[in-house]
Amino acid sequence: MKRLVLASGSPRRKELLDQMNLQFEIIVSRFEEHLSQSVPPSELVKQLALGKANEVYTNTSDAVVLGADTVVTLDHEVLGKPDSREHARQMLKALSGRSHVVYSGVAILSSERSAQFFEATEVEFWELTDQEIENYLDTGEPFDKAGGYGIQGFGAAFVKRIHGDYYSVVGLPISKTLRELRAFGIVPEIQR
Repeated sequence: MKRLVLASGSPRRKELLDQMNLQFEIIVSRFEEHLSQSVPPSELVKQLALGKANEVYTNTSDAVVLGADTVVTLDHEVLGKPDSREHARQMLKALSGRSHVVYSGVAILSSERSAQFFEATEVEFWELTDQEIENYLDTGEPFDKAGGYGIQGFGAAFVKRIHGDYYSVVGLPISKTLRELRAFGIVPEIQR
């Protein structure tokens, strides 16, 4: 059986792969991320995912390496992870009562083949009160997440509707990823 390596320290991506009963190991990529506003978000997430996968693949070329990255965009501007409480507050106020798009890019590399793709999901937030935002900031949840919120945590309370792949917003479009991994000989068919 081929060895699968996740080139990410994201607990959310780990949970999604665990949920699918996949055998894998984690090697956190040291790839330096740069969020460019001049590159379309769909290309940006694919570039970042490929950068992460490539960095790990150079030292584990006997494995199938999976890299992923997620960005949040509002009015075509990429929102990264907030670098302070004030920055997170500004992001959440900007997202309040509006729709934004979450892009997740995936790159899969092996000695035989490679694949890259992205998913885009539209998320609409309810109007948020200042107190809701402050309470959310107090949880500490926003600070390691693109756009300053996690849909799979307390941030779920802000989501009015979603159009697209929920798991892409979490950080890995798992259904499409599983289908791509099959071509690499990683995922067996789902059994009844």
